[in-house]
Amino acid sequence: MSAETVLSNARIIVDDEIVSGSLVIRDGKIAEISEASSKIGEDMEGDYLLPGLIELHTDHLEQHYSPRPGVRWNTTAAIQAHDAQVASSGITTVFDCLRMGSDEDGGFEKGEMRDLANAIQAAQSEGRLRSEHLFHLRCEVSSDNVLEHFADFATDSYVRLVSLMDHAPGQRQFQSMDQYVLYYKEKRGLSDEAFAHFVTRRQAASAKYSALHRDELARVCAERGITVASHDDATLQHVDEAVGHGVRLAEFPTSFDAAEASHKAGMSVLMGAPNIVRGKSHSGNIAARELAERGVLDVLSSDYVPLSLLHAPFVLADDVDGISLPQAIAMVTSTPARTVGLEDRGSIAPGLRADLVRVHRERGVPVARATWREGRRVA
Repeated sequence: MSAETVLSNARIIVDDEIVSGSLVIRDGKIAEISEASSKIGEDMEGDYLLPGLIELHTDHLEQHYSPRPGVRWNTTAAIQAHDAQVASSGITTVFDCLRMGSDEDGGFEKGEMRDLANAIQAAQSEGRLRSEHLFHLRCEVSSDNVLEHFADFATDSYVRLVSLMDHAPGQRQFQSMDQYVLYYKEKRGLSDEAFAHFVTRRQAASAKYSALHRDELARVCAERGITVASHDDATLQHVDEAVGHGVRLAEFPTSFDAAEASHKAGMSVLMGAPNIVRGKSHSGNIAARELAERGVLDVLSSDYVPLSLLHAPFVLADDVDGISLPQAIAMVTSTPARTVGLEDRGSIAPGLRADLVRVHRERGVPVARATWREGRRVA
């Protein structure tokens, strides 16, 4: 006998429309959607029913694993705390960012990300986690040891996304030295002389390693079928380079020209949901809302605030002409799923996974009242 759950009296976001009715879950999958109100099952009281949110880029786990400089928390406890916040924000699939490559400024040691990944996999296999966790390897291509760190994941099937990053000063995210001074001089208390040496070293490492490492990582990802993301593209030259590397996801482009060119080239343009909620970039680059208004925003990421992934689509639907709520919800569900090749989720349709979130919203910040993963309530 199959297990069946009925959710009735809901406003169901189905592709590009909102259907008032009921939904049937059977054996972990969506079995039926009806515009008729069912007299059985759980009453959603007119709340929205959305596909489970899909998070492609979040550093949130690091905040629990390393809550203070030099502090490492118990890995399982950190993972469970991160997972609980993710699931209660309506996120049912999360790509945990793991940093590859370190430098003289610190970062994580070789093997540390592998140990954290092992703990995530163990927690998932032991049934500790509410959401499904996959890996996004953030590769600092200007680091001399990025390939060595990456080698720790050579056969790991959890790796579904790899981003190619270069945070050297004077380009990409840090075209303006003002923000670089804030990030790397003032926050670390460096003297003028020490900062000048730091900048020189970072620029030299970028010149020496970046192109070589981008080529090699893109080659390996193509062989393994891993989605590749570019990061902080600022110029048309950067976009051309991304096209050559088979990039499918353009993360946080820093100029409109780069965003538009990436979108036209068939890449999904990703920006931060906190950027939408705040109305501006925390690093002083282009506002995500401007990209939305100009039709070149495809995917949102919570980055460092999990609840922003649920909040931002409602802000877009409220404030940006031409973007409906279903279109905004697609930026955190179906489009990210399609971008990374997850064909079994991301939409509410018969046969897909019953990854769902019940959302109450009259005004302001929406409330995630319940989250289901593969038909089982997890939050």
